[in-house]
Amino acid sequence: MRLEFLRPRYWLTWIGLCVLRSIAVLPFATQRQVATALGALIRRLPLAYVRIAERNIELCLPHLSPRERAALIDRHCQSLGMALCETATTWWSSDARVGELAEVQGLEHLQAAFAKGRGAILIGGHFTTIEIATRILGTVVPMNVVYRPTKNALLSHIMHSSFCRHGKPIRHDDIRTMIRALRHNEAVWYAPDQSYRNKGAAMVNFFGIPAATTTATSRLARISGAAVLTYFPERLPGLAGYRVVIGPAFEDFPGNDVIHDVERFNELLEAQILRIPEQYLWMHRRFKGLSPDYPDYYGRDSRRRGPISAPKSFG
Repeated sequence: MRLEFLRPRYWLTWIGLCVLRSIAVLPFATQRQVATALGALIRRLPLAYVRIAERNIELCLPHLSPRERAALIDRHCQSLGMALCETATTWWSSDARVGELAEVQGLEHLQAAFAKGRGAILIGGHFTTIEIATRILGTVVPMNVVYRPTKNALLSHIMHSSFCRHGKPIRHDDIRTMIRALRHNEAVWYAPDQSYRNKGAAMVNFFGIPAATTTATSRLARISGAAVLTYFPERLPGLAGYRVVIGPAFEDFPGNDVIHDVERFNELLEAQILRIPEQYLWMHRRFKGLSPDYPDYYGRDSRRRGPISAPKSFG
């Protein structure tokens, strides 16, 4: 722990961490009640993230009526409240407690990949269950988790410490370590479904709308020879806990066309989102372009566009 974390700039973060730490010790049923209250609060606050979620749902799910979209936003905010409680569980609960809450399906696919001796690339999406889902898989198999540090150094420290207790963290820009892990026949997990505007990106349809997307999974699979599998989580109703599903390895992957490779994953991701739309992390500005003529879908909630830089991450 660095002394700089005692500075006043981190006091609010410490308060938030204390609240999360107290949530971690609550019974699961009580956590769900707290999550419902947090979700209601998130829905009522004038947050840019909520407006971004509304816009993304409007773009991706145009078949929904205004009333249906509003109801989905309500459920999504409740899902965000649950994600906060799940983060507390992820960071501080024991493997035994996490394991009791979860059902893991498809381990045979991962074991088949390991049997080939070239490791496994597990790719998923940014669902609100992303924290707890990563922890769940880490209770049954050693995991290398690709992560992006937050701007808040204290939060990054806590997150990294949690990863170190329950897996092997790899920074999003440390491609050499990813390849090394795969060559040691290990599993590497990451989610490539957020906006990627560095070199190596391509415009690939996401729910029918071109979005800046990384094509790095194809390159990583080609270099390492690792199998590529999907890993999708689901928060079950009531107190049933979670189900996480490892899909079979992609056949003939990577192919001759990296765009087609990405489209294959996007089709599976979109199908999962349509199953549980409230659990997808809609608050990300997914629709960004690679050139100035790309539409500005977010208006006042857009961020200033920076120059395209050298390749660094998988998203």
